[in-house]
Amino acid sequence: MAKITEQDRREYGEKIKNYKTMATSLLKTEKNLIAESKKDTPEAPLVKLNLADEMLNLTSYYMAVNGISQAVLRIKNEEALNDGRKSLYKAVIYLEDLVSNYVDAPFSDYEEKLALIESYDPNQRYFLIRKMGLAIELLEQAYGDNSKWRWSFVELEGRYTAVAKNIIDLRNAITNSSPESPYYDSTVYHFRLAKKLLAQSADRYREKYELSTGQMHDFKTGIAFLGALRRLHTVLYDKEEAEAVKKKLNIWTAKLETDLKKKEEEKKRLG
Repeated sequence: MAKITEQDRREYGEKIKNYKTMATSLLKTEKNLIAESKKDTPEAPLVKLNLADEMLNLTSYYMAVNGISQAVLRIKNEEALNDGRKSLYKAVIYLEDLVSNYVDAPFSDYEEKLALIESYDPNQRYFLIRKMGLAIELLEQAYGDNSKWRWSFVELEGRYTAVAKNIIDLRNAITNSSPESPYYDSTVYHFRLAKKLLAQSADRYREKYELSTGQMHDFKTGIAFLGALRRLHTVLYDKEEAEAVKKKLNIWTAKLETDLKKKEEEKKRLG
């Protein structure tokens, strides 16, 4: 690695100055918005949507700082990346508070929560979810394949997947999916994205179980995402897709039961 000169440090400091200022300003804005979100007003739930969006903006500033570090100093800025990861988690948590973090649950379990953000239309919801997904993807790429955070991104992506699904207003899904609806494109694309994310999170948790932790909890979580995918297909009357997921779900469940028996037998043998 080439030596970092004083000129490099000065150039780096100058280039990140505005981003650091914007980040500091956003953190102050966050405090004010948190206070607003705690008020007993009809607008309070919508403030949390704003909070999530601002935390994604904050993540982008930290990502920019890391990008400048790589370009000027030729090294990653781990502090900026970690701050970006923290702000991303905040964004997800704000949405979880709003729409729930349920993975495989009927719409009726969280429908009341969505009623509080009814004025936030499907176009806005899809844009916010796409923005969050892009932020996660870019941050994971910035850390690199061999990062110590590799498997922790499975959880972050899973939590993102849950809110991406739960923020969809399934009550008006059929109406908004009509070609005559002004929300047709965003609704169709949002459903397509939600299905893709659910399948992806299921596979990622299975991969984490197989290659990293060996923890049954991870496998069970992957199965829960498959269950959620089947439920969504069923709600949308995708009969063939729902049946295909059901078959995969049965195979995974059988594998889980087999692995559980093996672990129990191993315990008895060692005990």
